[in-house]
Amino acid sequence: MPIVEKDTKQKKDLKSYEIAAQAAYDKKGWDIAILNMEQASMSADYFVICSTRNSRQAQSVADSIEEEMKKKGHDIYHVEGYRTGKWILVDAGEVVAHVFVEQDRAYYELENLWCDAERIPFEGE
Repeated sequence: MPIVEKDTKQKKDLKSYEIAAQAAYDKKGWDIAILNMEQASMSADYFVICSTRNSRQAQSVADSIEEEMKKKGHDIYHVEGYRTGKWILVDAGEVVAHVFVEQDRAYYELENLWCDAERIPFEGE
């Protein structure tokens, strides 16, 4: 009889913002920030913000976020800025992902705009 090892590391159910952040991380998005917007915004509970090197990578990251969110049962309500790829917004209801080309992220400084929002740590797997 073959020996079967049990996987002691069970995968936890990821929160919607963790799904978006991990999808960005998997496509080499960097400087990923998660903001808890529950007290700061009526539009979404969480913002996931990440940087990319160029617009093609931004589009790839946005595609990955959209695909992973749908796989996990989350609806995508709106995607904006995809064609130019400098700032792509993916609206999945309670989480809104902002995918920036690095220069545009520095210009708009969303983290400073929402400086009162709680930061949620993310390391990526």
